[in-house]
Amino acid sequence: MRNQFYFPFSIFHYSLINMFCIKCGANNSDEAVYCQKCGNALEAEEETRVARKFTVETGAEDEERKVFSISPTLMFVKMGYILAAIGVLLLVAILATFGISFFISALVALPLFLIPAYYHLRQKMVRYTLTDAKVEIDEGFIFQNSRNVPLRSIQDVSVSSTITQRMLGFGNLVIDNASEDGGKIILKNINTPKKYADILLKQMRLLNK
Repeated sequence: MRNQFYFPFSIFHYSLINMFCIKCGANNSDEAVYCQKCGNALEAEEETRVARKFTVETGAEDEERKVFSISPTLMFVKMGYILAAIGVLLLVAILATFGISFFISALVALPLFLIPAYYHLRQKMVRYTLTDAKVEIDEGFIFQNSRNVPLRSIQDVSVSSTITQRMLGFGNLVIDNASEDGGKIILKNINTPKKYADILLKQMRLLNK
C-alpha cells in the first residue's frame, strides 16, 4: 500500500486522512496523485513535512506560560521568631530566680516559638501566580482554596501600603476584577509590589494586542 510505505508512524496519522497541496492549500484525498484544484503533483515528502508542522504548532499553542509565582513577605514572621527568642530567654531567667531548673524552664518557655511557627506556616500556604492568561490565588491552612482571575476580566491594578509597609519595602497589590464575582482582589504583603504590578499590567497589554 502506498500510505503504509510512506507513513509507518502514528505521528503522521493526520496526513493519512488528508493530503494538502503545497501550492494552493487545497484538501485532497490520500489516494490523490495530483491536486484536484490546481493540478500540482502531490509529493509524499512535502505531505509529511506539513503534517509534522501542524502537530508541533498545535501542541505549542496549548501551553500556558508562568510569568511569576510569589508568596507574602516573611518579614513579620522573622521578627516574630526574634521576639519569641527574646521571650524565651527572659522567661527562663525569671523562672531561674524562683529556683526552677534550666531544663524545666526551657520546656515552659520553648512553646513561645509555636506562635511565629503558626504564622510562618500560614504564610507559606498562600501563593500568588501570574500566567500569560490569568492570576491564580491559592490559599488555605487546613482547607485549600483556589481562585483564578482571567486577565481579560481585570480592569485596573494598583498598589496600596501603610507607612510601615512603605518603610519596610512591601505593600498590597489591588486588582479590580470585572468578572461575575466582581469586587477587588488584594494580594497582601508583597515585597516590591510596584514591580509585580508593572509586570501584571504589561502582561495585560500583551494579551490585548
